[in-house]
Amino acid sequence: MRFVDTNVLLYAVSKDPAEARKAGIALAALAGNDVALSVQVLQEFYVQATRPGRTNPLTPQQASALVESWLRFPIQESSVELMRAGHAASVRFRISYWDATVVEAARLMACTVLLTEDLQGGRDFDGVRVENPFSR
Repeated sequence: MRFVDTNVLLYAVSKDPAEARKAGIALAALAGNDVALSVQVLQEFYVQATRPGRTNPLTPQQASALVESWLRFPIQESSVELMRAGHAASVRFRISYWDATVVEAARLMACTVLLTEDLQGGRDFDGVRVENPFSR
């Protein structure tokens, strides 16, 4: 299983011509049947996709419809267990709490790959390996 971070979702809906290559890569990743997400990732997507300062922001209705469509994937719920794991991973790996919580959500979903451009590609967080799909 591959866990998808927020930036992949944002590229998947980008209309920016400069991001066309990344959009294609993101859409291909989401076409797979081996993808998992988390409530945190979906919340971050909604906030960032509808942000007024964003180039071509989505309407709340558009963003909600996309979130609903992505519920077809396995979703890691937010929980006290995940919060605590994120706290511990943040300290252990010296990364932000939010990034650590994404890593730990991936772990809870039994994902071995985390697709993101927010962490160092190739880095392994005790069995969750970061892959930047856009660096190819």
